[in-house]
Amino acid sequence: MHPPRPPRRPRLLTAFLLAPLLTGCFAATGDAGAAAGGKDAARLRVALAFPPAENLSPYGADATILSRLGVTEGLTALDANGAAVPALASSWRREDDRTWRFTLREAVFQDGTEVTPAAVVTALTRAGRAAPAPAALSGVTLTARAQGATGVRITTTDPDPVLPLRLTSPSLAVLAPKAYGGKGAVDPVGTATGPFTLTAVTGTTSAALDRFDDYWGGRAQASGIDARFIADGTARANALRTGQIDLAEAIPVSQAAALDAGSRRETATTRTTSLLLNTESGTFKDAALRAAARAAVDTGALAEGVYEGHADPGAGIYGPAVTWAGGKRLTPTGRAKAKKPDGAPVTLATYDNRPELPEAAQVLKQQLEKAGFTVQLEVREYSRLESDALAGKFDAFVGARNSLLDTGDPVSLLASDFTCDGGYNLALLCDKDVDRAVERARTVADTSERQDAALAAEAVILATDAVVPLVHQRVVTGVADTVGGVLLDPYERTLVGTGTRR
Repeated sequence: MHPPRPPRRPRLLTAFLLAPLLTGCFAATGDAGAAAGGKDAARLRVALAFPPAENLSPYGADATILSRLGVTEGLTALDANGAAVPALASSWRREDDRTWRFTLREAVFQDGTEVTPAAVVTALTRAGRAAPAPAALSGVTLTARAQGATGVRITTTDPDPVLPLRLTSPSLAVLAPKAYGGKGAVDPVGTATGPFTLTAVTGTTSAALDRFDDYWGGRAQASGIDARFIADGTARANALRTGQIDLAEAIPVSQAAALDAGSRRETATTRTTSLLLNTESGTFKDAALRAAARAAVDTGALAEGVYEGHADPGAGIYGPAVTWAGGKRLTPTGRAKAKKPDGAPVTLATYDNRPELPEAAQVLKQQLEKAGFTVQLEVREYSRLESDALAGKFDAFVGARNSLLDTGDPVSLLASDFTCDGGYNLALLCDKDVDRAVERARTVADTSERQDAALAAEAVILATDAVVPLVHQRVVTGVADTVGGVLLDPYERTLVGTGTRR
C-alpha cells in the first residue's frame, strides 16, 4: 500500500489524452490503449533473455529490463521514427546552445511521492556521477537545476543539439529520491514512474511486478507481471509452447519455425551483430591482421546459415532498420593491406544469452582458421563476460548491439563504442581520426546533416577494421494467441505497456 500523499490536481483528462502517446509509439498486437471501464486482464507471464547483471541498476545493461517491463521512464521517450516525444516532461525548449528547459507533467512515483523538479535533478545528477557513466552520457557533462514548481533547466558543458533525444535513454530513467543510496547504489523497487512497479526480485531468476494504479498515462489492463529470466533460448520457446508463459523475447531462429505462425512476431531492429577486434593488444593490434580477419568473414553465410534468413548481411554499423542510412552510406577508404596470419593466435569470445551468437562464433572460428589464424573459442553468460571484454582480455568478441538503444542518436553510439574515452569500447579503439570525425558529427544540430556526419564517421571507423559488421538482425518475439497489445519496438526498449493483456 502506498503511503498517504497530499491532495493533487485532477489529472484524469490529461492522462486520457496522453496515454496513446507512448503506448502507440510502436506496433502492437491488438489494441494499444486500456479500455475505459473494461475488465482487468490477468497477470502477464513474461520470459526475458537477459538476467540482471547489475542488481537492476539503471546505469548499465539492466536499464532495458526495466524499460521493457514498463517500470521506468525518463523525461522523454523515443517514437517509431526515432524522434524524442514527451514522457515525464510534457514539453521543452532550447534557450541557448548549451541550455534546455523542460516542463514536467503532473505525475507521481510508485512510492506515492510527487515527481518534482528537485527529484529530477537528483536523478540526473546521480546518473552523471555513476561509474562507469551510462553510455547515453558518453562524452557529455550536464548540470540540472530546478526552476520553479514544474521546470528543470539542463546545461551541458559543450553544445548538445540532441539533448532531448539523449534523455530518452533507459539509463537516464527518473526514480524517486529514496531510490538512491550510498556508494552509487540505486534501488528501482517501488521507486519508478511506469505503469508497473517492481515488488520483488529473486536474484537472477525472476521478478514480480504489480500494476501501478496512479500511473500518469492511464491504468494498465494487466493486473501485474510475473517475469522469469531464462537465458536459454530453447527453454524460452518451450515455455511458450507449453503454456507456461505468455510472452517470450528473443526467440532463437532455430526455434521460430516450431512456433505456430500466429505466435511469431518478427520485427526489423536496429541491432547489428558484429565482430569486434582488440586494437590495443594481442594479434589484432596489427591493422594488417585486422584486415585479414575482415577479408576472411563471409557475412552472407552467417545471415542465411546461422540466422536462417532472419537477418541481413552486415552493411555497416547501422542496418536496414535505420532507414535513412542506406542511401547515404560511404565507402571506407585508407584501410590497411591484409597480410597472411601465419597461425597468429586469436581468443574469440561471445555469450550465450542470444543463442545464435555461439553458433555465429563457431562459424567465424572456422572462417578465420581457414584464413590462417589459430582460434580458441570461449563462450560464457553475458554477465560473466562483459568486464573481461571491456578489459581487453580477448582478441576478438562477437556481440549484438542495438545501434540506437542508448540514446536514439546515431552519433552517441559511435562516441560510446569507438572513441578513446568511450564507455563501451569493446575494441579498445583509440584513433585520432575517428575521434575527430565523431567530434565533428557531435556538433551538428540539423537532423539530416547530423546523419550525414554520422555516416562519414562510420566510414572512418570501418576503415580501421576494429569492427566487422556481420548481420543486421530481425528479432522474433513469441506471443501466445491469447495476448494482445504487445509493443514491438525496433529499438528494443519496450515490450509491455498499458494495453498489453491476456
